[in-house]
Amino acid sequence: MDVLIIGSGGREHALVNAVLRSDLLTSVRVAPGNPGMSPHNLALDPQDHEAVVAYCLESDIDLVIVGPEVPLVAGLADSLTAAGIACFGPSAAAAQLEGSKAFTREFAARNGIPGPRSMAFANADLAIAWLDVVGDTAVVKADGLAAGKGVVVPSTLAETEAAITEMLTGQAIGDAGRVVVLEEQMSGPEISLFGISDGKDYVTLAPAQDHKRVGAGDTGPNTGGMGAFAPVPGIDDATIKDLSDQFIGAAIRGMAAEGNPYVGVLYAGLMLTENGPRLVEYNCRFGDPEAQVILPLISSDPLELMAAAANHGLADVEVSQSTDTLANVVVAAEGYPANPTRGIPIPKLPEGPGLSVLHAGTVRDEEGTLVSSGGRVLNVVGRGPDLASALQIANEGVAQIVGNGLFARPDIGWRHASNTSTHSAATNDLAGTNDMESSNE
Repeated sequence: MDVLIIGSGGREHALVNAVLRSDLLTSVRVAPGNPGMSPHNLALDPQDHEAVVAYCLESDIDLVIVGPEVPLVAGLADSLTAAGIACFGPSAAAAQLEGSKAFTREFAARNGIPGPRSMAFANADLAIAWLDVVGDTAVVKADGLAAGKGVVVPSTLAETEAAITEMLTGQAIGDAGRVVVLEEQMSGPEISLFGISDGKDYVTLAPAQDHKRVGAGDTGPNTGGMGAFAPVPGIDDATIKDLSDQFIGAAIRGMAAEGNPYVGVLYAGLMLTENGPRLVEYNCRFGDPEAQVILPLISSDPLELMAAAANHGLADVEVSQSTDTLANVVVAAEGYPANPTRGIPIPKLPEGPGLSVLHAGTVRDEEGTLVSSGGRVLNVVGRGPDLASALQIANEGVAQIVGNGLFARPDIGWRHASNTSTHSAATNDLAGTNDMESSNE
């Protein structure tokens, strides 16, 4: 099977590694890729749908796997499907589940999917007035795509009002915030649940837990994700089945009933509140940094699974998953998420049993030196029989990288790890020469 993967980050590096494990694979190319995937990189612009389709037809591509959300919301899957090319990824209509927060809340209400009280606004005065209903510290979300930076979780009324005003005026994130969605602030542990769907049937993968805040102890601004692990301790098979039916299955059934069958991976970000589970968000693709811990847990053929979903044949595929645990610690550039430094030289990457390092925001400069090109630079992934051992492997790898402009959050898995001494003692090493509080500004 000849495969084209769309994207350039850590998630796509994880997808490449996943399909390379398959006996079905003949070749894999990545557009545009990054230095970590250099043998497979392809100079092809994912925003140019005609060029992508033409390349697939000329190269007899059997399956396109779309990593990031932007091409999906823009309709790349529609273009490929119209040309008769199998695509693992939803149509633009189905991808509205990520492309529009307002659409998602309305869709969830129509289909009985529990979530917080919410309302969409294009006017700042009306939005601020609604705080009397939902609370002074309502979560403020940009309606459109904002690369993981369109959510503000305020702690004061002043912060809430400022977030509303800055988004609606376009000062914060541009057009993505021209409509904002206000949601009552919920509390409780969060988990990420991933379902693979062919439009009718679906299978659920191991749950993961992400860490959105930039600083230790869940402090500082939200990011695209500073680390993740899977599976989540304490979430048994019966609970996964119930959550899957309530949030993944309900969405798949609802999309099909509304004439927009969902094909690909559907991410449900959930919060386990004292009043029951609630939907935080849907994403129309594998999460990042969750993909890096979810995909290696698929012990059956991951390419067979994705191809079956794209070709509406999930009922014919058996899926098995490993009992191991994986932990991913993100190495980021100083200044992330507000203003990450680019061009930071990256040291020699560590190697060892159970350790893998995936590239996210990297590039080679004119001299061929590997340097940072974005906020999240590397994913350091440890694999072991339990969370504590996976974290130890990952954190020991991270300690060999950070410093000189690179930092990592030192407490990934802090709520669950049975042995926190390893990453607690390594806090200074993981933070490198960066002050974690100053990096929150």
